[in-house]
Amino acid sequence: MAGDSTNWMILTFGLLGNVLSFMVFLSPLPTFYKIYKKKSTQGFQSIPYVVALFSSMLWLYYASLKANTTFLVTINSFGCFIETIYISFFLFYAHKTARIHTVKTLVMLVVAGFGLIVGLTHFLVKEIATRGQIVGWICLVFAFCVFVAPLGIVRQVIKTKSVEYMPFLLSLFLTLSAVMWFLYGLVLKDFNIWVPNVLGFAFGILQMVLYAIYKDTKKDNKEQDKLPNQIPGEIIILDDQEQLPEQIIDMVKLGTLAPSEKNVVPPPQTFVHVAA
Repeated sequence: MAGDSTNWMILTFGLLGNVLSFMVFLSPLPTFYKIYKKKSTQGFQSIPYVVALFSSMLWLYYASLKANTTFLVTINSFGCFIETIYISFFLFYAHKTARIHTVKTLVMLVVAGFGLIVGLTHFLVKEIATRGQIVGWICLVFAFCVFVAPLGIVRQVIKTKSVEYMPFLLSLFLTLSAVMWFLYGLVLKDFNIWVPNVLGFAFGILQMVLYAIYKDTKKDNKEQDKLPNQIPGEIIILDDQEQLPEQIIDMVKLGTLAPSEKNVVPPPQTFVHVAA
């Protein structure tokens, strides 16, 4: 009876974790739609997607060394697939410098880094159980590093008092996803799964609290942006030859002063990560 209850919880939390993580993996789609429309990466960086690909590959390797990890395999297989598409799309529209930087990051992190982890653990550690523990610790440390990444966005929100670049729905899905994978790892009694998601849950709650505090600031900024920022002007020219006192002979209106074009600064990007 207890076994049936455990299997039911694994199925429930694993399935919900997959659904929520699936939505998180699709969250960069608006960014890539902008890239497609502009035919340019517009200063966006590829690092979050390379990191997400590396993370998915790590968890897939870990799942191959453990039992009852079907849901880890499914979501991280999708993660590898979608992140590969994102990176390919980015490379297609990126300028030469960004393209070279992306390729170097891929080679160092995905090819050399992941290859080194697989090679060393496979040839130096013969027991699969021990190998699983080592890879799990690597996943754990990497998950902690990735979950700390949103601190940059948190700092940006506090500094600017604006949540413009911290979507509430994304923060909500990340938080719920962390909860599901925490429960999933807890039921499996897998330390490497549930521990990093405690941090993920904490950062998710922090982001939503900041959103509740600063969401009205965003509206105020929008209202200020609606204020007129054009300065109409007139030049009045009097024709002295006509000698008509106080009579305007000619009036030349200046065109409204157009605001100078601002440099487009891309918003801070969120590291999409599924610690599962």
